[in-house]
Amino acid sequence: MIMNYKNAKDKLLASDISGCLQFFKSNGYILEAAYCELLNDNLDEALILFESISDFDTRAGWGVFICKLISGNADKYPTYLQLRNFLEIDLDILIKHFKGDYVQTILKYADWMCRINPEVHKFIGRVLINNGIEEYGRMYLMAAKEYFFHDPELHYMLAVEFLKQKDVKSAIDSLHTCLKVLPGYFPAINMLRNLNLN
Repeated sequence: MIMNYKNAKDKLLASDISGCLQFFKSNGYILEAAYCELLNDNLDEALILFESISDFDTRAGWGVFICKLISGNADKYPTYLQLRNFLEIDLDILIKHFKGDYVQTILKYADWMCRINPEVHKFIGRVLINNGIEEYGRMYLMAAKEYFFHDPELHYMLAVEFLKQKDVKSAIDSLHTCLKVLPGYFPAINMLRNLNLN
């Protein structure tokens, strides 16, 4: 198969980067090449590539932060929007590429990052749950209540998790809390309707 951008990107996202680095570098896709270097454990090379385009690419600026955080050399704060737009996506990529040590290092800074964006624990909880790491995901969702209680989506996500555990009472309590925060939150209304409890 002849490599093109779409299949190289699909391979990168599907945890198979064989051949991708050379394709991205040869065709000027610096950001994608930097991610390949990161996933190949070449943090210094990844950092150089991210820094080369960070002045005009927000995601590359985030890449600089992640490389430095993983290396223990973070010298800048991430922005609210970087955390909102990239944290969950990149944790997902790292988990899919079996970079548990990188993930653990990033998670050590969850409370610190939460001071910048109070949704951080929710993002972490969701990505862990979506990758089958449910027990830890639920822990992060519960921690999120301490930082950002007035988030209807958080209470809805907790309700879903309680239902998975067959804890209907806690699920209903979470749905009611969700609707106190935002009375028109349709997913919670619909879930209560499906439970025949509204």
